[in-house]
Amino acid sequence: MWELRSIAFSRAVFTEFLATLLFVFFGLGSALNWPQALPSVLQIAMAFGLAIGTLVQMLGHISGAHINPAVTVACLVGCHISFLRAAFYVAAQLLGAVAGAALLHEVTPPSIRGDLSVNALSNSTTAGQAVTVELFLTLQLVLCIFASTDERREDNLGAPALSIGLSVTLGHLLGIYYTGCSMNPARSLAPAVVTGLLDRTPGGGHPGLPPLQLRVVPDLQEPVGAPGGAQGAGARHRLGGARGAAAPVCGAALAAEPAPRQQGLSPPPVSTLLRSPRSRRPGHSCSEPGPGKCGRPRAGSGRF
Repeated sequence: MWELRSIAFSRAVFTEFLATLLFVFFGLGSALNWPQALPSVLQIAMAFGLAIGTLVQMLGHISGAHINPAVTVACLVGCHISFLRAAFYVAAQLLGAVAGAALLHEVTPPSIRGDLSVNALSNSTTAGQAVTVELFLTLQLVLCIFASTDERREDNLGAPALSIGLSVTLGHLLGIYYTGCSMNPARSLAPAVVTGLLDRTPGGGHPGLPPLQLRVVPDLQEPVGAPGGAQGAGARHRLGGARGAAAPVCGAALAAEPAPRQQGLSPPPVSTLLRSPRSRRPGHSCSEPGPGKCGRPRAGSGRF
């Protein structure tokens, strides 16, 4: 706990925050789709690699310039840093990444920012293939960092900052085609949080929607009995958003009575859809006055 009282420790934690902010800002900024010149894979890979190399050379003597929770965890496992320092580093990296993505989001025109290059499966890549590729990409990065910064090395073959930057570039040249290339949990989390894409669907994102607001909504725009109509429990699952009026949430299962399958039939009122199928018995009318009609319980009877 003595580290918490050290000025050097506080400076190192802030350095990780600042370095990750700059890395995410420049890296994601290189992947924006400007109409004048669309980015290429080489351009994006070089931007991420140059950003890492520059930051390692500039700030490595203060905090080690991890700029990556995966690297910090690897250093913790290798007993290079304490658990307390690792926890603060990871928190600073995540916050810095979100701040960098938010800054880029605000300084970029809405027509250009898109989803800020959120990592997603592409080219028919499966989840297992994506995880395997990311494991190997992150492995080669961590091995490069450990090897190039090993104090037991007696040779002077290049600079660690250059080697680490080239390692990041190499990973992006391959990984972009699979997942957009992460190798960095903070880089993946930041644009997802900022753009509200924590639950990205295979068909593309939903920019601007709040994350994970799942609602069950009957589609009342189609006839009952038609494909996709509100019949039984066949209500559609949609992502509700805060930009418009909130979608009605069904508190109970929908059980609509079968209706003639005719094209152009107007949808029934909502009250009919939400009525229990037991509410109509032969010989009784819903308009008949008096308690206990239409299958409803009498007050205090406890029977249906």
